[in-house]
Amino acid sequence: MSGSSDARPAGSLTAEEQALVDAASRFAREHVAPSAALWERARQVPRDAIRAAARLGLTGIEVPPALGGQGARFFAKMRVAEELAKPCMAFAFSLINTHNVAANIARRGAPQLVERYLAPLLSGEVMGGSALTEPQAGSDFPAITTTARRIRGGWAIDGEKAWMTNAAVAEVAVVYAKTDAAQGADGIAAFLVDASLPGFERLPSYDLMGGHAIGAGGFRLRDCRVGDEALLSPPGDAFKTALTNINGARIYVAAMCCGMVEEALRSATQYATRRQTFGKRLIEHQGVRWTLADVATDLEAARLLTYHAAEILTRGENAMLAAAHAKKFAVRMAQQRLGDCLQAMGAEGLRETYPIGRHIASARIAGFTDGSTEMQNERIGAMLERTYR
Repeated sequence: MSGSSDARPAGSLTAEEQALVDAASRFAREHVAPSAALWERARQVPRDAIRAAARLGLTGIEVPPALGGQGARFFAKMRVAEELAKPCMAFAFSLINTHNVAANIARRGAPQLVERYLAPLLSGEVMGGSALTEPQAGSDFPAITTTARRIRGGWAIDGEKAWMTNAAVAEVAVVYAKTDAAQGADGIAAFLVDASLPGFERLPSYDLMGGHAIGAGGFRLRDCRVGDEALLSPPGDAFKTALTNINGARIYVAAMCCGMVEEALRSATQYATRRQTFGKRLIEHQGVRWTLADVATDLEAARLLTYHAAEILTRGENAMLAAAHAKKFAVRMAQQRLGDCLQAMGAEGLRETYPIGRHIASARIAGFTDGSTEMQNERIGAMLERTYR
């Protein structure tokens, strides 16, 4: 994939990017949808499906072609996430997080890291995740207590991480740690840590309602030693980079919420079209029809906010406010409107044949990941005076 001209609008996909999104859509229908309920019951991260998706290039969306990736832009990644989330947000989240580690290494990794880890990540043979959150530090990122101290030829890292996507299975993790506590956020650096290193202790994964394919969990680091080449983002840069990445995550989480609601609306509409009650189709009852119409309107609004934020980020501009608006609205929309779709279907919607039950649980997960809805309000509220003065 060759990328695109700078003159092309961010929201306009190149032919190559559209082909990647179409491939993700087919994969979601043919491979994810039939298995998502089984993954949840088995409480497993579906590594075989990750590897199959990797063969389509979905673990290398933003990785340059020269390094084996697709060379696509953020907008394309957001659209891929939306398509994959239609049958299973947990799978989409797991795959995108492995992709993010690959893209991070491609952008910032030392040659040794690129040579050792990039190809296995792109093939899906190795999985990864980013470890910011700690048991006592979530949205308050500068409050992390994991430390990295200088040793000869590298760093020794100590601390505990929590709520990392893919923690149950990841072979590598991007670990954020303080190199100098006195410097606060400016003392935070990012390291690539191999889970096979001495001092890396994987903790039991979480029994996460409706989201076992995410593989969420944590790990401890005790005098875990990495070489100088493991430094991905130095102090002074890592915090800023992490905030940019979080803005991107908020946008593709919003897109995932849109994907889940679209799929639920499709299921509810198709059911209401064929179900007969009191001598007419269910969708001909005004109460049901108007409820689904409200779902469709809110979905359109959430998608417009999300795509607008994605365009801003794709252009390389500050997307903090737009990302907060998109995630806040899309999450709230999904939490309400998925329930409306289920209600329109009656008890039928509770069956595993439909993804709506898992989607409702996933929408609750979306309300916490990469900053809670309350945190989005804090971001928006902090900008009020500047925006409306």
